[in-house]
This record gives sequence, structure tokens and C-alpha cells, in this order.
Amino acid sequence: MFRTLAKATAAIAVVCTAAGAGLALDEGRAGAATPTAGAATRTASSAGSAFTGSDFTGTRKIRVDGHSVNVSCAGRAHRGRPLVMLMAGGGEGLDNMAALQKSLSRTNRVCSYDRLGEGASDQPAAGTLQTVDDTGALLTGVLDRLAGDRSVVLAGHSLGGYIAARYAPGHTDRVKGLVLLDATIPHLTRDMNRTIPADATGVPAQVRDGAIAVNEGQNPEQFVIADGPVRSAGHIPVEILKHESQYAEVPEYGPALEKMWAGGQREWQRISTRSSLTTAKGSGHYIHTDRPDLALKAVQKVAHRAAHQH
Repeated sequence: MFRTLAKATAAIAVVCTAAGAGLALDEGRAGAATPTAGAATRTASSAGSAFTGSDFTGTRKIRVDGHSVNVSCAGRAHRGRPLVMLMAGGGEGLDNMAALQKSLSRTNRVCSYDRLGEGASDQPAAGTLQTVDDTGALLTGVLDRLAGDRSVVLAGHSLGGYIAARYAPGHTDRVKGLVLLDATIPHLTRDMNRTIPADATGVPAQVRDGAIAVNEGQNPEQFVIADGPVRSAGHIPVEILKHESQYAEVPEYGPALEKMWAGGQREWQRISTRSSLTTAKGSGHYIHTDRPDLALKAVQKVAHRAAHQH
């Protein structure tokens, strides 16, 4: 069902995750990034395998809290500069951000990883739901292995942006910058119910009901995308990029959905006193694919500021 809706309306892609139990969202669209050619693939043995993020280029499997997690790193570590961690949207693996990773690696140490249920990482435990605390604990474990004591900039697309924004306020000792690429909005369930009324029928009703089902955990990560207020991460540099147009094929509710999404992006600005919101002209939801120049510039800007803030 989601595959059909994704083709009929861009709205489902903005929900940013694929639904399980037979509801498949096709986020692997034409033109999506592919892995860097020739990247080495190696498997780290169990928990005793010792390496840090500066030790390898390519992809590896690492053990985090008993789970096998697929990670990829590139670029050189430079003294005083943070590690950039890329976080893909729901229903997608780290390959989706490979082109951005390659571009960033020319001047930064940059890594990415597959969350449980995505890409080549382990599946979450059957019959259980993951919370923001669960996915945050996994991210901490990944950063412990790849960043060590270095500072970090998180750059997340869609659901990856939502997770990054929920994680950063509680980890300002490590997270020194944030880039949100059309991040899933803070109150998606509430706002979707307000925007598409209960008496709606047809595709709009499917968009609303599908989004809510996904938020309740019907997605590959079995992750509950809970509504909640935006917590402050203090004064860290934050760049927020939102799409220009995504709902044109939902004419009845398109303008209202665009207003909803824009309002949610403004909510994310509360995460820092140094946040900036920009509309990525000419882009849909996949800003890093539609406007890679803007995504690259945003991450480089935040990484530079994070390296020089006092």
C-alpha cells in the first residue's frame, strides 16, 4: 500500500519510514546515492575487536550491546575537528547518504551507520518496540567506537534527523553541532490529525492513517516516533534545511500539509540559540540528493563552527 501511495503522493515519503507487516514504502528512488565504488567491506569480530573511527576506510560490522551494526567511514581525522556522523532516513540504509559522505570525506572524517532493522545491521528483537532511548543507546555505542573522545556533528535526514535532534540535547558533552535535512517534525501524529480531518477519505485518509501507523511502530525499526516538545541543546550550531515542494500531488490538502511541515521545521529551531532555517530551493524531501551542494555546505559550515567554538 505504501509503495502505491509514495508514487501517488509525495507525502508518504515525508513520513520517512517504511511500514512493516506488508506495508512497504519505496524510498529507494531513482537517483539515490550508491556506495562508493571499491569501498572495502570487512567484518570486525565480536566485542573484543578493538579499533577506533580513525583506523579504517570502507564498511565494517561492529558489536554494540550484543548487536551487529553496519558502519561506514571515510576521510582523515584532523586535530580539533569533529567526526561527522550521517544518519539516514527511515526505511533506508547508510548507502542512501554515500554520495554526501564521499564529498565530505575530502575535508572531514565522516561515518554513517545502519540502525537496527535497516541496511545490513541486525533486526530489532521480534515483537518489541524501540523508543528514542533505545535508538539513542545504540548511537552512543556507535560513537564510542568510531569517535572515541572526539567531538561529533550529527547530520540526519528525515527520521535520522528526528533521532539526531532528540539525541543532541542530552549529549552536549559530545555533540557539538547538528544538521537537520528535512527532519521528521516533532509533533507529526498531532499535526497530521489536525491537518487531514477524521472524515477525509481516499488517498488523504490513507496518508494520515499510514503516517500514524508508522509513528506507532509499524516500520522496519519497530521504532515509536513519538510526539514531544523540542529540548534545548544550548548554543551549538544548528543548520536546518527544509524541502521547497513535496505535496503537490495532494491538491486538496497539499498547502495545509506544506504549512504543517514548515511549522514543524520552525519548532526544531528551538533546539539551539544558534539555529538557522533555510528552504532548499528546487528540492523535495531528499535534499541531499536534489540539492547536494546545499547539504554539503550546511554540514561543512556546522563542522567548521563546531571546531572553532569556545
